Amino acid sequence: MPLSCLSCLRIKLTTLLLCFVVLSAACSRKEAPPVPQETTAGTTCTLDGMLLHDYPGPKAQIHYDDGATEFFCDTVEMFSILLRPESQRRIRAVYAQDMGQADWKQPRGHWIDARTAWYVHGSQIKGSMGPTFAAFARQQDAEDFARKHDGKVLRFDQVTIEMADLRGGAAHDERM
Repeated sequence: MPLSCLSCLRIKLTTLLLCFVVLSAACSRKEAPPVPQETTAGTTCTLDGMLLHDYPGPKAQIHYDDGATEFFCDTVEMFSILLRPESQRRIRAVYAQDMGQADWKQPRGHWIDARTAWYVHGSQIKGSMGPTFAAFARQQDAEDFARKHDGKVLRFDQVTIEMADLRGGAAHDERM
């Protein structure tokens, strides 16, 4: 084979290899999750239309693959949506408020990745829908809260659909 053909073959193989590396990197690169959206005085709950700012306790938001965002006035509602097999949608991000930082009576900001949070279930402190899951970024904050207000500390994957019971939420809401 003439030298020029070998050089041409090397160039083509090198170009092909470079294209493969670039395409592999592009395909394996994950898109950054959307940032949590701050709520406003007019932000309403997807499930019941309640104004989020009118109620105590941790709020949540789910960002879907199609670009839609749903807000929830309580983490119980978030779990009820996430754990129901009939409502499976592609999710890009899930956020809850860190109650180790946010004011329980008027929670604003302090959004954390709900899937990595620690939760206290069964405490004496009520959220907008009554019994709730208090979310925390730090395990120590969750344990301190559970000692002070009762409840059990759980990881995201330990919460079951039976625990995310929405029945009787209106019975706990004195404003309805």
